[in-house]
Amino acid sequence: MNAKQSNHMTLKFASRSENEGFARVAVAAFVSQLDPTMEELTDIKTVVSEAVTNAIIHGYEDREDGEVTIRARIEGDLLFLSVEDEGLGIADLDTARQPLYTSKPELERSGMGFTIMENFMDEVDVFSQEGQGTKITMKKRIESKKALFN
Repeated sequence: MNAKQSNHMTLKFASRSENEGFARVAVAAFVSQLDPTMEELTDIKTVVSEAVTNAIIHGYEDREDGEVTIRARIEGDLLFLSVEDEGLGIADLDTARQPLYTSKPELERSGMGFTIMENFMDEVDVFSQEGQGTKITMKKRIESKKALFN
């Protein structure tokens, strides 16, 4: 794929915990056209898992009547990814982004979701409004195995 080519997908699904695995695999299949390394693919699958799980557990508090939307776009060797919910929103975004912070310690949550996303992606932005939901946008350059051999 040359730098001028692009592709995109949108995926919407119910806020059910069993859909987290589906979302992870769907995004991995979409990104596979860039021929990422195994490490890159694992990183992407992990951030999708974290973002979707946060939307379900925190955004909808495990209510199954919400929707999670994932958008992925490829432009050249860049992956743009967003995960969005229309749930509760985050009251204090700065606190929520602190490593080890969790609003649900009773669920034995690690509080590392945002930290993991920030470590595995090149850019992460979080937009949230109480009562209206949260949108996480991420960007990652894929150092394609194809590029290594050309």
